[in-house]
Amino acid sequence: MEFPWRITLDTNPDDCNLHCLMCEQHSKYALKYQGKPRRMSLEMLQTILEQAKVLGVKEIIPSTMGEPLLFKHFEFLLESCKKSDFRLNLTTNGTFPKHGPVLWAEKLLPVCSDIKISVNGISTQIQEAIMQGSKAEKTWSNITQFVSARNCSASEDQTRCTITLQLTFLQMNMEELVPVLKKAIELGINRIKGHHLWTHFEEIKTLSMRRSSESIRQWNEVVGQMNRIAEQKRLKNGSRITLTNFHYLNPDHPEELLENSRCPFLGKELWINHEGKYSPCCAPDNLRRQLGDFGNLQQKSIQNMWESKQYRTLVSDYQKQKLCQTCNMKVPK
Repeated sequence: MEFPWRITLDTNPDDCNLHCLMCEQHSKYALKYQGKPRRMSLEMLQTILEQAKVLGVKEIIPSTMGEPLLFKHFEFLLESCKKSDFRLNLTTNGTFPKHGPVLWAEKLLPVCSDIKISVNGISTQIQEAIMQGSKAEKTWSNITQFVSARNCSASEDQTRCTITLQLTFLQMNMEELVPVLKKAIELGINRIKGHHLWTHFEEIKTLSMRRSSESIRQWNEVVGQMNRIAEQKRLKNGSRITLTNFHYLNPDHPEELLENSRCPFLGKELWINHEGKYSPCCAPDNLRRQLGDFGNLQQKSIQNMWESKQYRTLVSDYQKQKLCQTCNMKVPK
């Protein structure tokens, strides 16, 4: 098993300027974290990057819970990626704090492999109800400006960066997916990616598209529409926009995809939290703890953790884990 090609760093999970309905940390339904804000130190960041370079890691992902552009050491991370030839794979919430979309484009495009911008609707009502604290009109203006900056760039390095719209699939935004797709094609966005809802809270369980046969049939109709439009309405360069995780579900056997699927992360990627603790995947923190304690950077190097018997056993036998059996991040084999 080769060393991880990509590492995700939980750099600043407590720093966010939005309160998305489904977020395990910042939702209005989440238990508020009472401790000192969790932020990765500069020393920890440097140590990880040094070890990652030796291992031949290709990509770094900064915090996917919390807004990474608010991370105190984010611009240090950018410069380090330039020097070490890492590509940065970024997920941001569309507000582009501090610098705005145009200046951030100038800073990010030469370094990033892919920039995922979270958005969950076209309409003001839906977008602002899901991504609470956002302004729909401003979000789409930011996206338009950012994509335009990428499209106008003449730099070979900058054209390497793809732009993705990232969504959570919810009952309340199903009718927004097709309009989002059409807008993405119009703008020249490369990909739309999404995932089904992790029901962290009792209050959002009714929003899951996998809760009943009826909701699964609705989901499948949307998947069919999305694929037909993507095939018929091409990007300006003639290519088809990529749709990621738009898989059909069996309304009579919703677990079918899970049984005939694989984990896209184990044996390929690694997560490290703000304190240096290792995690095997992106499942919610309270759930992925069930997979075991794999140590931390103070106890063992990334290489030692990756080669440990405990981690190798999980990679081989993860399908026996209850969490893995029900994980909605798995993909078809």
